[in-house]
Amino acid sequence: MAQSSIEWTEMTWNPTTGCDKLSAGCKFCYAEVMSRRLQAMGSPKYQDGFKVVKTHDSELSLPYTWKKPRTVFVNSMSDLFHKNVPLAFIQKVFNTMNECFQHTFQVLTKRGDLVEQYSDQLIWTPNIWMGVSVEDERVINRIDHLRKSGAQTKFLSIEPLLGPLPSLNLAGIDWVIVGGESGRNPRPMKEEWVQDIRIQCEEQGVAFFFKQWGGKNKKLAGRELNGTTYDAMPVLS
Repeated sequence: MAQSSIEWTEMTWNPTTGCDKLSAGCKFCYAEVMSRRLQAMGSPKYQDGFKVVKTHDSELSLPYTWKKPRTVFVNSMSDLFHKNVPLAFIQKVFNTMNECFQHTFQVLTKRGDLVEQYSDQLIWTPNIWMGVSVEDERVINRIDHLRKSGAQTKFLSIEPLLGPLPSLNLAGIDWVIVGGESGRNPRPMKEEWVQDIRIQCEEQGVAFFFKQWGGKNKKLAGRELNGTTYDAMPVLS
């Protein structure tokens, strides 16, 4: 586990590592870059590089050791619902999350179809937040898959936002995170795209979190929109 600089979480936990590119949002994957660095540093978890999806049973007991309640981003360096992760291992990860009820686990995937497919074989305790990445209209169907899952708190990570999303159906969605791409060659994000999503969230009663403008210097660009920091979190029942 590691403390995280991601604005919407506190720490990361990676019971799986490795992934492969699935859609446009994956083009400049930060996890791939970080995996290469960790591999070069001799980290055992990353000795096989990023393209090999590996499961790590040794990680499953870690959340039991955290004394204080944490908000945890699950698999910042992978995708728990990658096709190469066995359902039996996903169930083990869920068992840990089910039993560590004091922590909030935020699971994010680009593979919403497998979330829906596996949903009735998983136990969705309220401390498990399930999200899908939606970078443009070409992958908007991921929201429908998420909606059909048994997760009690559902969210969208619209990062990097690569195009307008003018007709979002947010029924059953509790939280929307929006952010621009960062790095050496970030693809542009227009302010009107962000504003439109913010208005849709307001109209549909969904918590809106603006993570960053991104760019080559994301710290300099900041995360204010209209001079305001939008950092709403899901309203839990």
